[in-house]
Amino acid sequence: MSMIISVSPPCLRPGLWKASRGTVRMSAAEIKLSPISLSSMTVKPPSHPTYDLKGIIKLALSEDAGDRGDVTCMATIPSEMEVEAYFLAKEDGVLAGIALAELVFHEVDPSLKVEWSQADGDYVHKGVQFGKVTGRAYSVVVAERVALNFMQRMSGIATLTKAMADAARPACILETRKTAPGLRLVDKWAVLIGGGKNHRMGLFDMVMIKDNHISIAGGVTNAIRSVDMYLQQKNLKMEVEVETRTLDEVLEVLQYASQSETSVTRIMLDNMVVPLPDGDVDVSMLEEAVKLINGKFETEASGNVTLETVHKIGQTGVTYISSGALTHSVKALDISLKIDTELALKVGRRTKRA
Repeated sequence: MSMIISVSPPCLRPGLWKASRGTVRMSAAEIKLSPISLSSMTVKPPSHPTYDLKGIIKLALSEDAGDRGDVTCMATIPSEMEVEAYFLAKEDGVLAGIALAELVFHEVDPSLKVEWSQADGDYVHKGVQFGKVTGRAYSVVVAERVALNFMQRMSGIATLTKAMADAARPACILETRKTAPGLRLVDKWAVLIGGGKNHRMGLFDMVMIKDNHISIAGGVTNAIRSVDMYLQQKNLKMEVEVETRTLDEVLEVLQYASQSETSVTRIMLDNMVVPLPDGDVDVSMLEEAVKLINGKFETEASGNVTLETVHKIGQTGVTYISSGALTHSVKALDISLKIDTELALKVGRRTKRA
């Protein structure tokens, strides 16, 4: 594809400009786009009572612009120049962040027109063009890096999540709170797009009794009892998960539940997957814990979860498998936005990236 960069020549009547190859397009000033609503998204972001997604976009743009704006664009790009720029996948993976990228472009310039041939959750191959943005060159370039940063990170998370979710069946794959500070909702949105499920969003929407809570409370039973009393006093109903590290702790939870009405809904089986010298894992302890629980509670395996081990873990009968690696060790998917796609593909072929 050839590069398309056109400037409105004075001989054309206002509102129209002629692009290369004889096409006639509307100027950016005349493009009218309907507002983007969350209902139009393929996968909606998870809910959060205080998270400001638009504020995160503004913060990302502001950190890029600083107090002067894009000095390179101002120095090199005529203000009325218009372009078409194309999104290119430079490696195979699951796309995520398309809806968010569109929000970024419209935050920079509502007149920009963004079109996609793929949607969030679709699998793309290296070298495939999957969308384009049309409008003022300055606006496209200013928004480019922020939009791509979101898309690359989210697509990386979605790609790994998809692989893990497929391998984990019949168990469901979950992420954790090990997300980039400030990007909690964005990271968890990418997990949903990749086919995983969300764990708790934060400290507010689920009780999770972890090892430090248990140590401070003086044991598993004391910790659960305190939670039951608190929820009753506050008249709160929410899911309650308790972490167990040994079979004795699992038995302690079961014994407490057999003697008292409890709000516990899930038992985490932490580090009951034991790595072996040959790279395999021993899941016998996890299997025994699942048998002891016998469907009385949801179960969640945690620890030593990798793409190589998740299938074996998923066959033990656990309800969920949680992996912090989905979001804390992200490998971004390589995506670019190119105006001169012909040259970009030529370079890509040279470097084996297209």
